[in-house]
Amino acid sequence: MYQFFKELKVNYILSAVFCILFGGTLVVWPDVSSKIVCIGLGAVLALSGIVNLITFFAQRDGSLLSQINLLAGIILTVLGGWVIFNPDVLIKIIPVVIGVVVAVHGVHNLLQALELFRNKYSKWWVALLLGALTVGLGILLICNPFEVVSTVVVLIGVFLIYDGVSDIWIISRVSKTAREIKETMEALDVEARVDD
Repeated sequence: MYQFFKELKVNYILSAVFCILFGGTLVVWPDVSSKIVCIGLGAVLALSGIVNLITFFAQRDGSLLSQINLLAGIILTVLGGWVIFNPDVLIKIIPVVIGVVVAVHGVHNLLQALELFRNKYSKWWVALLLGALTVGLGILLICNPFEVVSTVVVLIGVFLIYDGVSDIWIISRVSKTAREIKETMEALDVEARVDD
C-alpha cells in the first residue's frame, strides 16, 4: 500500500510540475501560436488521463475514487489525443477544455481532503478550500466570460500554475499523513512482537 502511494505521489507531482511549466509558458508568452498551445494542451490532457488510468489499474479496489479515476482517465486521454491531432479546431474552446481539466483536478483535491479528514489531519480544511477553489476556477473557465484570446491564454496559464501548486501541496499533506500512519502501524507491530 505504501509503495503504491509513493508511485501515485510521483505521478501526481509530475503532472503538477507539467501544469506549472505549461502555465508559466502561457503567462510569459501569451501570443504563442494557437497550434502550439493546443498541442501542449492535448499533451496535458493525455498525461492527466494516463496518470488517472495508471492509478485505476494499480489500485482497482472498487472505491468511488477508483471509478472516478477510470472515467476521468478515459475521457482525458481520448480528449487529449483528439486535441493533439486537431489543434486548429480547438482554439475557440480552449477555455472550456482547460476548465474541465482544472475542475477534474479540483474534484480529486476534494476527495483527498476528505481522506485527510478521515485520517484526522489537522489542516484538512486547507486542502478542502484549495479543492473548492480549483473547481470554481474550472467552472469559471468553462463559462468563459472572457472575450480577448490573449487574456484567456494568460488566465489559463495562471489557473494551471495554481492547479499544479495546489496539487503538490495537497499530495504532500496526504503523503505525510500516510507516512505517519505507516510509522504508527510499524510501532504497534513492534510493540506486539515485544509483548509476545
